[in-house]
Amino acid sequence: MTDAETTPTTSSPGGSTDSTVEPQVKHMKWWGWGVEGVSFRHDDKPKFAAFVQKVIDLDVTTPGNPMLTFEELPIPEPKVGDDVLARLRSTLGEQHVHTDPMSRIVHTYGKSLRDLVKIRAGILPRVPDVVVYPADEDQVQAVVDLLVESDAVIIPFGGGSNIAGSLEPPPAETRTVVSLDMGRLDRVVDVDEDSGLARIQAGVLGPDMEKQLNARGWTMGHFPDSFTHSTLGGWVATRSSGMQSDKYGDIADITRGLRVVQPGKKIVIRPLPSTSTGPSVREMILGSEGRLGVITEVTVNVHRLPEERLVLGYLFPSWSAGLAAMHAISVSDASPSITRVSDAGETAFSFATRKKSSGLSSVVSNGLMAVLKRRGWDLDQVCLSFIGYEGGKDHVARQRSMVKKIVSEHGGIVLGKGPGELYDQKKFDTPYIRDFLLDRGAAGDVSETAAPWSKLKGLYDNVVASAHRAFDQIGVKGWIMCHLSHSYHSGACLYFTFAFKQDPHEAIAQYDVVKSAIQQAFIESGGTLSHHHAVGTEHARWLADDLSPAGAELMGGLFDAADPGHHFNPGKITG
Repeated sequence: MTDAETTPTTSSPGGSTDSTVEPQVKHMKWWGWGVEGVSFRHDDKPKFAAFVQKVIDLDVTTPGNPMLTFEELPIPEPKVGDDVLARLRSTLGEQHVHTDPMSRIVHTYGKSLRDLVKIRAGILPRVPDVVVYPADEDQVQAVVDLLVESDAVIIPFGGGSNIAGSLEPPPAETRTVVSLDMGRLDRVVDVDEDSGLARIQAGVLGPDMEKQLNARGWTMGHFPDSFTHSTLGGWVATRSSGMQSDKYGDIADITRGLRVVQPGKKIVIRPLPSTSTGPSVREMILGSEGRLGVITEVTVNVHRLPEERLVLGYLFPSWSAGLAAMHAISVSDASPSITRVSDAGETAFSFATRKKSSGLSSVVSNGLMAVLKRRGWDLDQVCLSFIGYEGGKDHVARQRSMVKKIVSEHGGIVLGKGPGELYDQKKFDTPYIRDFLLDRGAAGDVSETAAPWSKLKGLYDNVVASAHRAFDQIGVKGWIMCHLSHSYHSGACLYFTFAFKQDPHEAIAQYDVVKSAIQQAFIESGGTLSHHHAVGTEHARWLADDLSPAGAELMGGLFDAADPGHHFNPGKITG
């Protein structure tokens, strides 16, 4: 687990996003994850520097490399006609239509490794010309109608956290490109308490949404890694999953109703519990990445706040034992909210990112490892697990008991509340470490997939082997690690993290070699191209392999029929 803290940062290249003239809407740094003043630090983690030096031959104690300042970015002038600009300002109010450089740069990319390398190097083949902030669905409709009539391109924008290339304007696009930021549509509109349904505007950020729901005694239970900086509409548009999806389902399970603006009309999906009305239009919109219109409102399942919420830490003697335990839990009567287990590599990384322990906790930790070693455990193969429980006290107690029995049957032990509480506190901080590594010339990124239980271990082995062949191909010492993050009846999600020291002159080319090897191994091993990060442009080349050529053709036909002028986020998913 990493540790992001509010600290003075010396690596910021200036140009704070605080200058963006939309005080109601929060934005991340233009050059990295999160907000200014919050960053990963290593000096209070005594094992971290040695670990990184060992696994990717990088000295993290050196200062970060300089990058372009905001003032040095080669930002092109906006390409927008005076008439279109005047009509947008008349519709929304002048203060909600932006052509200033900071607004446009903040909305140019998402937060993939490729995005960050390009923005830090000033690679800007196409920047949005205008950024607009509608206040409600009527204004969204007016803007969409105006822009389609003007033959402009519309890219819906939530929190900007996407890492699949779903936000970048097409490099060769000659038409006016408008980023339609949904950040002002940020309210929980209504809660149907009898049905457990909430109507929520699509632009609300995760923490703001949960705060509003919690005040009424409800939760949606959806907590992706990007939770702090992503929106409900973005979750729907990318088919997001959260850390507690084992209990609450992913966003496709949670979403019941939708409102989507298209030119001159709206799609309205009523929040019915189940229907038999032909192919599901709701499912067509889920994961559509803005290509079918602008999602303005979502009706979701919500649940009463649980009486008790608990995350416990566990330890397994091997990755195989951990996977087998998660499988056994998934087919048992137990119903935890979180089932997560890390491989030995990620477990070692987690231990290396701990702060210095002292006193009793240090003695207990060292004593436990000594006991396990005497039992015959290979301490280089131990795997850390987190399992969560929610509900009434009796329910949680029964779940814990059932899971403990399964864990014991697979050779595991219970670590208790301490590690689980730490995981719960730091679960949204991990992306900050990528900026820290990138500052020092190393690529760190993720790829995730899902596969049936019968294929999971073979897929894992193939991906790790493929990544190491790719590291050898580009001549670097690389690292890859993994955790199982979501369990289902028939399979699970495996989430891989990889890192290596880059050649600054070949950064993107090297990244392509490694990323492609991992993604190709997913397909060849029976997995999907992505479990919850979406397709975008990053994964589009594997779409036909995943869905079959006929399936990809059907999807392309859907987009062409719904948007023949290719006004809505063109180039995403199907290319």
